[in-house]
Amino acid sequence: MSAKPVTKIESRKPAPKSSPFVSDISAIRARARKHIEDGAITDSYAADRQAVIKLLNEALATEIVCVLRYKRHYFMASGLMADAIKSEFLQHANEEQAHADRIAERIVQLGGEPDLNPDVLSKRSHAEYVEGHDLRDMVKEDLVAERIAIDSYREIINYIGDKDTTTKRMMEDILAQEEEHADELADMLDGWTGK
Repeated sequence: MSAKPVTKIESRKPAPKSSPFVSDISAIRARARKHIEDGAITDSYAADRQAVIKLLNEALATEIVCVLRYKRHYFMASGLMADAIKSEFLQHANEEQAHADRIAERIVQLGGEPDLNPDVLSKRSHAEYVEGHDLRDMVKEDLVAERIAIDSYREIINYIGDKDTTTKRMMEDILAQEEEHADELADMLDGWTGK
């Protein structure tokens, strides 16, 4: 009996299918030329732009108020534990300022104006500006403010949903850092009270 020669089996790839999400590219190109003055905002933007800008200006005010409170706490901290906690206050102040900058940039991308009017910042802020009487009080007030930001930012994210994914992602990033801040501040309070 003779052995049959081994033949190479050709693998057959299925014919490429057209992607179900692809639009008419020529229509996309035509739409991109319309309303060019709107910059990044195209006809596919699904959120209520004015409502998002209003929410972002509230978040911006919240961040600015938090920067100011953390800066005051940084300069006013005193006592045995002050040196270690002061560095946290300064780091948090700098991170809150970075959040404010990102939010202000997004407001401009959406065709709005960041409202930095000092006369209304504290009224629009979700967090309060509470100075605190001593180091422990300062940590407690910062933790309260972070918890307020966490809940209000989560509500903003849920409101925006998938109608503005860029703003949603930005707010999710900021929310994650606010949760880190709250965790660090809670650890500081545990140092005083224990569990």
